[in-house]
Amino acid sequence: MDRPSYRRLDVDERRRQLLERGAELFTSHPYDELSMSRIASEVGISKSLLYHYFPSKRAFFEETLSAWVEELRSRTEPNPELPPLEQLTESLDAFLALVVENAVAYRNLMDSATGVPEIRDLVDQVRRQTAERILTALYPDGPAPKARTAVNGWLWFMDGACLNWIEHRDIEREALRDLLLGVLMGALIAADAPPGLDQVR
Repeated sequence: MDRPSYRRLDVDERRRQLLERGAELFTSHPYDELSMSRIASEVGISKSLLYHYFPSKRAFFEETLSAWVEELRSRTEPNPELPPLEQLTESLDAFLALVVENAVAYRNLMDSATGVPEIRDLVDQVRRQTAERILTALYPDGPAPKARTAVNGWLWFMDGACLNWIEHRDIEREALRDLLLGVLMGALIAADAPPGLDQVR
């Protein structure tokens, strides 16, 4: 009676190990350079066994990076006790720290997003969720269309600025954070939708 449970634990452990190795591969190699055959060879199992656990490379990729996305969401979760712009400052600090810790993975992810639909979909999803979080904090009664446009455009700018920063590392992280905040505020002012600055200490 206990044997199926024991075997199930073996399956779960194998799956966990495959996800760990998959995360290493997907974050250290461009997505389009990895095939299921190469992944199977790298992790030391047959291709048929890899397909037993994951029906496609996209499914494997999505599962391996889901933990990274969850960590991003958790670490950048705003503190509701702070004023909105302080929430954003704190979240930006956390995001930039994560970029520093995963610079190669972040660069590969952004580089691959331009040509790989699977990665583009993931990045777009993260951007949409981040935009909703920012807009909800800054505009509790709902944003104007121009504010929504400004915030979504700013997220594209932020990724470009972070890639440049990773390449050059010639300004401090705090300076990059302040630059990003300044650009966002400037965009919202240009959109005739400045947030409540009186809420910032």
